[in-house]
Amino acid sequence: MARGDFDPENLSQADISTEERDKLVAEMMRYMLFKLHQHPGVPVKREELTQLVTKNYRQRNLPAAVITQAQKKFATIFGYEMKELQRSRPSKSNNVRSSQQSTTESKSYILKSMLPEELRTKLVENKETSHFLGLTFAIVGIVQLAGGKIPEDTLWQYLRRLGLDEHDEKHPQFGNVKQAIETIVKQRYIQKEKAIGPEGDMIVYELAERALDDIVNGRLKESITQIVKQGIPMAEPSEA
Repeated sequence: MARGDFDPENLSQADISTEERDKLVAEMMRYMLFKLHQHPGVPVKREELTQLVTKNYRQRNLPAAVITQAQKKFATIFGYEMKELQRSRPSKSNNVRSSQQSTTESKSYILKSMLPEELRTKLVENKETSHFLGLTFAIVGIVQLAGGKIPEDTLWQYLRRLGLDEHDEKHPQFGNVKQAIETIVKQRYIQKEKAIGPEGDMIVYELAERALDDIVNGRLKESITQIVKQGIPMAEPSEA
């Protein structure tokens, strides 16, 4: 095994002291908690976590080993899953323009409570922000029912039916509605890309990796069932 190479699952093999090892893991955990507080629900890029290690150490496998150890400690100490997300690539149809990303750059991490869903809903989820979660599920549901991809103009036509307008900057629950949509993009429930349409450039929204989460999928099915029961039409809307 070359110098600097070791099993990422076994941080004790790294050529650093126990004190240095524990300090790196603690620093990474503090960073994840800080980002969770600063930008709730927004995944942290692997590149950011890697830089916490590589600024002072050069061992090739050390960042991966520190991440693995941080994941274990989050689970055992805090009851959090430090879940790795693989960034969804936009579809190649409709001439969607996107930049190529390396595997490392396309990975990110979020912290999720490991409590059962019933307890998480009761004890962890913030009822004061439940309206934003409702908006997220409404948008993900619309994109899902549209086949996983929808033009921006069409999405806004659906949202207007729900009383949301792209020009509203003082919505009682969401404030600036456009910024609320951007937050959902940052949280990786949906992603937006430029595409070439019949009338030139356009924005297309697609499902992102967090929309494929098992819990999200389960709740989404419940939401869609409610939509069907309420008889909300999901056919192609007419032009506003």
